[in-house]
Amino acid sequence: MAPEDALDRALTAARAYIATRTTRPVWPTATLAELRAAFDVPLQSDPLDPSIVIDDLVRAADRGVVTTTGPRYYGFVTGGALPAAVAAEWLTTTWDQNSALFVMSPAASVAEEVSGRWLLDVLGLPRHSSVGFVTGCHMANFTALAAARHELLRRVGWDVEADGLQGAPKITVIVGDEVHVSAVGALRYLGFGSRQVQRVAVDDQGRMRADALAATLATSTGPVIICAQAGNVNTGAFDPFDAIADLAATRGAWVHVDGAFGLWAGACGSLRHLVRGVERADSWATDAHKWLNVPYDSGLVFVAHPAAHRAAMGQTAAYLTRSPEEPREPMDWVPESSRRARAFTMYAALRSLGRTGVTDMVERCCRLARRFADRLREEPTIRILNDVALNQVLVRVEPRGGDADAATRDALRRVQEERVCWLGGTRWHDMEAIRVSVSNWSTTEEDVDRSALSIVRASRAVNG
Repeated sequence: MAPEDALDRALTAARAYIATRTTRPVWPTATLAELRAAFDVPLQSDPLDPSIVIDDLVRAADRGVVTTTGPRYYGFVTGGALPAAVAAEWLTTTWDQNSALFVMSPAASVAEEVSGRWLLDVLGLPRHSSVGFVTGCHMANFTALAAARHELLRRVGWDVEADGLQGAPKITVIVGDEVHVSAVGALRYLGFGSRQVQRVAVDDQGRMRADALAATLATSTGPVIICAQAGNVNTGAFDPFDAIADLAATRGAWVHVDGAFGLWAGACGSLRHLVRGVERADSWATDAHKWLNVPYDSGLVFVAHPAAHRAAMGQTAAYLTRSPEEPREPMDWVPESSRRARAFTMYAALRSLGRTGVTDMVERCCRLARRFADRLREEPTIRILNDVALNQVLVRVEPRGGDADAATRDALRRVQEERVCWLGGTRWHDMEAIRVSVSNWSTTEEDVDRSALSIVRASRAVNG
């Protein structure tokens, strides 16, 4: 068969999947044993026709694919996949560009440059900031905090890239008590042990308390990094950025904002008050595969000090041919050298949505989250634990006189098994909760109502 036949088979399978996104079970029906039996065939000695490979792959995978791109998947703040972004992703794979250097793909390099400029504008961040296209917010946090480490040590006369951390002046790292695990993981990669990180108190929604930060700063010496949050992973709450920036200025501290999904509030006039002062930070991290709804993996890092960003990430070697006409080399801003051309999908998503489309998508998800909470509040044994400020809803089942933790876990299990929607569980403030994240461009009011009814049914079944 011709090579194009395999692509035709893949296109047919992709169209079939997209056509059934709204009707297929959100969680797959296949058991682990069935999936292993489907995939674990003997590896043959001779080559196999690509079309047969694709057909077999579709048959093996289909019943084990989670419909994360569908409108009723509310787990892990997972966005969907915009049609233009999916199509651009296919082209990205077909073109197979290594976007490390301009000379390796001028198109990918320029797509990064333009997309980065658009993103800074849409998110309301300083126009002079540098931009890096990474795998996700974990690597975005890592990259930004590497720039912070470089700059703070440079100011006290230490070259961390040349001399390492052994013997370097100590940097104090301050985080809120509900810091996301990816920020702590990024700090560990950079040599800041998790027990060295200083945690400060937060309020009842997980927002860093400015008075607690001030008290911690008063007892610290030397360089300081403050990690703030735009969008608490459970409640969606935002740290007080203006107050944090004011305190940081008194110490020359670097402020980093972990905004995996919450940073996108800056694209919306109705939500911009939530990120007031965020532009005063020194660096920011977010995920485009969350609220820009582009396929995985697509993270973004922004740094207000490009020289520090480039110094922390840049690499040189005799064979790395740099373009004399293009000073911005993509690999200077990220931890990777070989990497896919992620900017094509972001460029396509931004072009397809436009400014108002990005705003509408984020605002609609937040409106649907409030609808979700309102529907569930009508059930006497369901309690909404958080202030629904963004797209996150924390749900708890509280039976009369029963074990609420056990009831919540049981209700979550029943919802997941029903497969109308999929939501994850969490533990927040020593309570079991069901965590709802509305992040998909295609979710409708009907989807929310069907999903809320599934949770109500589960709650009633738990309560007899």
